[in-house]
Amino acid sequence: MDRRTFLAAGAAASLLQGAFKKPIGLELYSVRKEFVKDMAGTIKAVGKMGYEGVELFGSYADWTPAQAKEAYTMIKDAGMKCWSAHTGAKYFTPEHLDRVIELNSILESKYMIMSSAGKVDGIDGWKKVAVSLNTAAEKLKKVKKGTGFHNHAFEFMPINGQKPIEVLARETTKDVVLQLDVGTCIEAGTDPIAWIKANPGRIKSLHMKDWKRGLPNPHDGYRVLIGEGAADWKAIVTESLKTGGAEHLLIEQEGSEFSELETAQKSIDNFKKIMA
Repeated sequence: MDRRTFLAAGAAASLLQGAFKKPIGLELYSVRKEFVKDMAGTIKAVGKMGYEGVELFGSYADWTPAQAKEAYTMIKDAGMKCWSAHTGAKYFTPEHLDRVIELNSILESKYMIMSSAGKVDGIDGWKKVAVSLNTAAEKLKKVKKGTGFHNHAFEFMPINGQKPIEVLARETTKDVVLQLDVGTCIEAGTDPIAWIKANPGRIKSLHMKDWKRGLPNPHDGYRVLIGEGAADWKAIVTESLKTGGAEHLLIEQEGSEFSELETAQKSIDNFKKIMA
């Protein structure tokens, strides 16, 4: 074990001794309906729950600079930071990229994450997605920011013997974050810990979303609260900190039996109990 690996392992171990102190964020898609109805009130409520950071979702990319400044102030006033922003693939095109990078700069978002690649035609299509991510990474690096890709279950499914997520990992530079959506990784039959170990230093952001096996409709598996599904959160978080280089731990919920705001509160409470 070299010195860097030893120090990283020690830091991860210290974070998991006693009270868990790593900041926890919320992907605001978790409260999307409330966010659309009352953005300021929703952000304020999320801050009061104990979240320290947020990730914005798709609609932000159509904001004006003035709207981005207003959102930045709301997030700051709620005692939080905008860690990252989920961004549709179309905004990675030359027509939109510079403008959306400007929005991320105003928001002080560190990572502009591709939320979905959209319709992709075969493995060659995924290689083109990698080119888009590399281009964005190069531009964002100049303003001290980064980009990444958020996985779904289908990117772990082979196409002619190759998994799209592995193609992206191979074809993108090490600067491109592989944002790990834990629930979809598990649904696809992939061990999230093995995936983290296979990509050291690149799992800088996690979507901490659980998934429960054995339900008639697999998508209903995402309606359980964190800690009620198949994920071994202590082991996953430990490995993400030790090996993955995790900076941002973001809770995300597709929905639950509770209201969006109740779900967000119960999720962070559950996570803190798990990590205690």
